[in-house]
Amino acid sequence: MKHLSSLNKYFWKYRGHFMLGFVFVVLTNYFRILSPQLTGYVVNTVVQSIKSADANASEIAKNEKNYDFLVRFVIDKFRDNPSHKILFTGITLLVIALISGFFMFLMRQTIIVMSRHIEYDQKNEIFTHYQKLDTNFYKTHSTGDLMNRIADDVSKVRMYTGPALMYFINLAAVLIFSIFFMFKANPKLTIVALAPLPLLAVAIYFVNTIINRKSERVQSLLSDLTTNAQESYSGIRVIKSFVQEKAMLGFFKKNSEAYRDNALSLARTEAIYFPSMALLIGLSTLITIMVGSLDVVNRVEGASVGRIAEFVMYIQMLTFPVSAIGWTASMTQRAATSQKRINEFLHTEPDIKNQKEPVNNKLEGNITLTNVDFTYPHTGINALKDFSLQINSGEKIAIVGRTGSGKSTIAQLLLHMYEPQKGMIAYDGIPVNKFDIHSLRKQISYVPQDVFLFSETVRNNIRFGVENASDEDVVTAAKQASIHTEIESFQESYDTLVGERGVTLSGGQKQRISIARALIKDPEIVIFDDCLSAVDARTEKEIIGNLYRFLQGRTAIIITHRIFSLFDFDKIIVLDSGKIAEQGTHNHLLGLNGYYAEMYNRQQEQEKER
Repeated sequence: MKHLSSLNKYFWKYRGHFMLGFVFVVLTNYFRILSPQLTGYVVNTVVQSIKSADANASEIAKNEKNYDFLVRFVIDKFRDNPSHKILFTGITLLVIALISGFFMFLMRQTIIVMSRHIEYDQKNEIFTHYQKLDTNFYKTHSTGDLMNRIADDVSKVRMYTGPALMYFINLAAVLIFSIFFMFKANPKLTIVALAPLPLLAVAIYFVNTIINRKSERVQSLLSDLTTNAQESYSGIRVIKSFVQEKAMLGFFKKNSEAYRDNALSLARTEAIYFPSMALLIGLSTLITIMVGSLDVVNRVEGASVGRIAEFVMYIQMLTFPVSAIGWTASMTQRAATSQKRINEFLHTEPDIKNQKEPVNNKLEGNITLTNVDFTYPHTGINALKDFSLQINSGEKIAIVGRTGSGKSTIAQLLLHMYEPQKGMIAYDGIPVNKFDIHSLRKQISYVPQDVFLFSETVRNNIRFGVENASDEDVVTAAKQASIHTEIESFQESYDTLVGERGVTLSGGQKQRISIARALIKDPEIVIFDDCLSAVDARTEKEIIGNLYRFLQGRTAIIITHRIFSLFDFDKIIVLDSGKIAEQGTHNHLLGLNGYYAEMYNRQQEQEKER
């Protein structure tokens, strides 16, 4: 339950809703509690009329002092006219029911509305925190689990902040009012009626312990199931191309069966509550009627048929709130389990975060990497080893090398997605970890190797990150990326929806839209990570020509597995196993007749064969 204490800040924020809801719960139950008293008095009146006035009538009159003042007002109004008394009491019961119902409506409009506000705030808090977490976190946690915690777990927490809380307050109010008036009317019958409740408390404690353990297991299995489904949907083309539908269905069914079995086990445990409640409430009613009837027969002082009817109604009023203890406890336990899972991520601190007073300087384009060592924490792969590189403002640098040589790692480090284990990375002489993260990344345009487009229009994908970009800016960027003509041929032009992850576009189209998205930022520094791998040779030359003009006066780092001989790079870095194997201009490297020359000659032969 300690995990739910993190919700206290929300209760304080919406304390107005909470306090009003509390008042409305009290008023709802105050008016409800008058009904048994009025009913009991009417029953006594009828019995008295049938039997005619006798000693029992005087006993009834003597016990009127035990009723609430509103009930006594009804009694005094028509004391000498039983028919009018019964009629007026019936009208009063109807009015009381309407008033109680009105306050119940207000109760739900405050407490349930509060829970929806909390749900909204909590989802925003989780989503905001997700965006603060570093790249390594996303490499070690599945998307399905992230989605489950922000959706299903938050939904279960809302059941605690709304219905569970409302029913708990309602139970407390009903118990206080009922027990007060029951003891005031007849202490003996009250003790008899409430005798089964300790057994109920023991049962609730025992079952809740089991529910808490099973709820945590069910939520964990649901995350696995969600992850399985999400990966299958994202990789549906791969599944179909390898004809693995049956295998994936078997895998999903296995996870689904595990979830079903545990969910059914939890449901069976929760099912113990309601029959137990019915049994104990029925037992309480039976004992109350028996003891009360014996007291009436034996003419015990204060005993009457109306009093028995009144106590039976009290017990019936307690039936739903008491039976809801199990439901409320179950919702609370599930919420505690879900909040524990939510807190695990909310308490996860990102490795990459701003210092107390971060630098917001405008970048000039000078980049320095000094003796940088970096090993990926989740795999242990040593991507860079004692890597040093100086890039001056306005220079165009190419980084080439085999797959796995560390090229993309350099881009990730320059964007401060990771922190190197050794060495320093600096912009204009200032260490990268001293910069404000958002300020740094806003001034750098990055085209990743794994292109990602959002399920949005082409226009919105291009101007992503530049909110005030005009349509003219979008078109200009598209032309520079050599994709404008193709976009114009789409049925909806720039308003064409590209589908999830750009599924409706070809690989080359996605890459060029991604390039346009980088160019529209008009940055000082541009990092392209193998962003032309899916375009043909003619389009590649066109894009390179456009880029050469665009990048004049800007610092550019182009990571590639191909050699762009038409692009006049100031320096070409050849990586091998995380170290610089060769560096220099194109002609200088060809003269060395080393790895770069071998790459170039192989590429030339492949182009001749096409």
